[in-house]
Amino acid sequence: MAAADASPAPAPARRKIRYRRRLRSRIILAFVLLGFGLTALFAFATNWTRNRVENQLVEDVMNRNIDAYAQQYFADPSGKPEFGVQQMLGRVVRRDRFEDLRVEQPDWYALPDGIHSINGTNPDGSPFSYKLAVRKTPNEWFFLAYDMTQATRGEAQFNRAIYSSVVVFSLLSLVVGWWAASRVMSPVSELATRLKLSGRSAQPEALASHFPDDEVGQLAEALDDYAARLTDVVQRDREFNADVSHELRTPLAVIKGAVELLLSRPDLDDKTRSRLLRIQRAEQQCTDLISALLLLSRNERGHGATDVAKVAEQLLDAHRAQLGGKPLALRIEGERGLVVDAPEAAVAVALGNLIGNAVKYTPSGDVVVQLWPTSVTVIDSGPGLSQADAAKLFERGYRGTHAGHSQGGGIGLSIVRRLCDLYGWGVSVKPGDERGVVATMNFLGAADAR
Repeated sequence: MAAADASPAPAPARRKIRYRRRLRSRIILAFVLLGFGLTALFAFATNWTRNRVENQLVEDVMNRNIDAYAQQYFADPSGKPEFGVQQMLGRVVRRDRFEDLRVEQPDWYALPDGIHSINGTNPDGSPFSYKLAVRKTPNEWFFLAYDMTQATRGEAQFNRAIYSSVVVFSLLSLVVGWWAASRVMSPVSELATRLKLSGRSAQPEALASHFPDDEVGQLAEALDDYAARLTDVVQRDREFNADVSHELRTPLAVIKGAVELLLSRPDLDDKTRSRLLRIQRAEQQCTDLISALLLLSRNERGHGATDVAKVAEQLLDAHRAQLGGKPLALRIEGERGLVVDAPEAAVAVALGNLIGNAVKYTPSGDVVVQLWPTSVTVIDSGPGLSQADAAKLFERGYRGTHAGHSQGGGIGLSIVRRLCDLYGWGVSVKPGDERGVVATMNFLGAADAR
């Protein structure tokens, strides 16, 4: 028996809306990621290509100039070298000045032949950057410096511009993705709206005629076909339930009339009268059950002014007559006067299942029906049930481990839950404090575990 509230929950509707928004967000996110990825990849490739080409050009120029510088020096050691690039400066260190260079420029002294990048900070805090070409011979070392400060500043400006373009194109992708998602989701949203409105009418409206022959149109056509088949199934089910209800009521009415006629005879012995009363109670239970199942099949609430205390007393009287010597005391406690807006059959079936289970699974002791201003509690002194059984007891066809070899298909409490769902009542079943089971029906909604 489960301590679960049988009141309906609107979770499925919220879940549908959340999924629809997630699909729209996925489309937008796909556009943003595509735009950002392509733009970032293009920016990275452009920056890498620019740096590579620029470094290659600078190194080629420096290699040519340092070779020319060495040739000019060997041709005229006292002459002043000339370079075709303004930012380029040259220096020759003779053999007798090698050790002086170690003191003046220790970083230059250790450099091997080739092109090297030198970066640092001036005494005033400003950064500097240059490339240094080195050619070392046994008697002279040639150094050629190319100032890269302006190039570094230009590279920083270029990086800022290209990173800004990544941000701009990503925002543009967001706008395009938003627009595309709206265009893509618009017919889907329209289909959902039309389907919702169509579901409120007795005869569903055709959807395919409102959409072009595309994927959404094919979906609408499939929904039309499904709605037609579903409507046909529901109609047949309603007709079957109505026919069964009518056909069963007729023999039950005959049984009821025959039993009343026989009970009116004064010459009946006690044994025969007891059997006739049992038949009469069974006929009333069948009639109530048919009425309740017909309400469930139609999914419509019946109305009435049912005295819950009166129904509870009738149910207890019926079970007392069937105890057959079982050491079980059935009693009712609490306040009278609780009246429910529902047919007596619905209340009798729902409360009767709770009382019937308590009587069936309690070998000895007490079954107490407690009446409260807005609820009814059925307490027994039986062996109780486990938490695992309590979590599944309202499921159709489930029979707890306490059921043993008793008869029953495990659908009684399922019917109780469906009736509570229909009328908005609360129902819960949980283990007692020490033993037994406590079942509660709250006619205002959420189950009240007193």
